[in-house]
Amino acid sequence: MNDERSILNTGLRGVTIATTRISDVDGKAGKLLYRGYLAKELAGKAGFEEIVHLLLFEKLPDKTELEELRSRLINERSLPEGVLAALGAMPKQALPMDVLQAGVAILAAHDADIRKNSQEASIEMGLRLIAKLPAVVAAWERIRNGKPPLEPKAELGHAANFLYLLTEKIPDEETVQFFDTALVLHAEHSFNASTFAAREVASTRAHMYAAVGAAVGSLSGELHGGANTRVMEMLLEIGSAEKIEPYVNEVLETGGKIMGLGHAVYEIDDPRAHILAPMSKRMGEKTGEPKWYEISTQLEQAGKAAFKKRKGNDINVNVDFYSASLYHYMGIPKDLFTPVFAIARIAGWAAHVIEEQFAGAAPKPMLYRPESEYVGNYCGPAECAFVPIDQR
Repeated sequence: MNDERSILNTGLRGVTIATTRISDVDGKAGKLLYRGYLAKELAGKAGFEEIVHLLLFEKLPDKTELEELRSRLINERSLPEGVLAALGAMPKQALPMDVLQAGVAILAAHDADIRKNSQEASIEMGLRLIAKLPAVVAAWERIRNGKPPLEPKAELGHAANFLYLLTEKIPDEETVQFFDTALVLHAEHSFNASTFAAREVASTRAHMYAAVGAAVGSLSGELHGGANTRVMEMLLEIGSAEKIEPYVNEVLETGGKIMGLGHAVYEIDDPRAHILAPMSKRMGEKTGEPKWYEISTQLEQAGKAAFKKRKGNDINVNVDFYSASLYHYMGIPKDLFTPVFAIARIAGWAAHVIEEQFAGAAPKPMLYRPESEYVGNYCGPAECAFVPIDQR
């Protein structure tokens, strides 16, 4: 119904809903902190497993702690036969994020700790999900292409093992380093939409898998995690440098968006994009296909200039813009870009679920129950009078 009544639709922008010790985003300064550490300082220096330890246990690990965590993750990598059978029964055209969300729910049925309501049990469930989600994504890619899933290799690190499970090739050291850094940069981002979804579900005292399943569903939307896939689709559509300017003009004239430009929080360039861009450049050189990086950089410049000219203000590059070409160079299918986002963000989701439920001396979450403003219906602001069906 169209009317002139005011509609409240804030998207919770500017509304503080909880406190956290996990991370902070300073949009004006372009800073992202993981438990007090700048993410850009951690990227390339600390591996993903170290970030998992930092997020879940509130400190960077020493060598012994890191080896213990790695062993725990390695021991949890394999998928139960029931999960593989369920994946095998999925329609091959199913959306990967739907398969991943279903996989989370199926994994819950195979977890012996599912009925335990303790911080220790939740940490164990979080670690199992961190270890197993990459295997779910890789298994689905092989199953939908008529290939049997591979068994994980204990000698490979977390990042290298996923690339092996996906491609059946042992990746080179530089590619592993780049992918590991990308996982670090995607591991956490404060109260974004998917993290809020996880915390909202966790506030009901639902278990880790239920909260993470909700987060996966939230991430599947194109306005959240799905943007990186659309960036790659945009690059493929443009195809060459001479088509960049016409593309930008057409998109802006028709009220469209240049995917990968603009962010809900950052008022300057996303700091993660500046780390991913040179990795994309190097992978373009390694694969002999530099054009995807080159189109990206020229598109960024053209898009920013055109937006400034038309709108009078700046627009900034976000994390999705260069992660798209980087993952493409690594041989990751574009419809798996968002699931790859999820296998990194699961570290942050798990940390937030634990904080939501167990911050303080006892598990006493405050159930999220926001208010809404009722603005009426087609009867107007008054209540409707019921009319029997033969009189309508």
